[in-house]
Amino acid sequence: MDHNEASVPGHETSGSKATTLDVDTAKARAKAVSSQIYELIDMRTAKVTQPGPRIATCDQDPEHLFQTVHPWSVYGVSEDELKAGFQRLKEGLPEKGWKIVQYGPNKSKDRTLEMTADSRTEPFSVNVELWVSSPAAGQEKEPKILVNVVSGCWRAPKGTDLNTQY
Repeated sequence: MDHNEASVPGHETSGSKATTLDVDTAKARAKAVSSQIYELIDMRTAKVTQPGPRIATCDQDPEHLFQTVHPWSVYGVSEDELKAGFQRLKEGLPEKGWKIVQYGPNKSKDRTLEMTADSRTEPFSVNVELWVSSPAAGQEKEPKILVNVVSGCWRAPKGTDLNTQY
């Protein structure tokens, strides 16, 4: 899914209006959002991939604007546990200030159950996919919940070289 700042509620589409934020602070905010998502999934016995948030430049002004991207997944538990965690997330997001903007099977040949939500309070969106066995997918070799947290565009502080940031 192509996330850009226009898809994030309350976030101006004009690059000149982007909030100035240093890269480390932006990554910390993305990590905090991911932690909230993880708590809603609520599967303490599951394994979680470890890579932290990274940044990507924004097309409108790649010299000065960037967004945070934090893909991670929950795995190592039964498919029933993954389904229950996905359901807890769906039910819990609205209570935590998120608006679910898309829910249902995606257009892949596997018809993977997918959900996208936008934060009502922060310039973040989350896309979540439930990778489990199904008639369309067959036997899933690596069942998991795949999570991708994406921010709107931030303005880097003056003097920041986004080409050297990751």
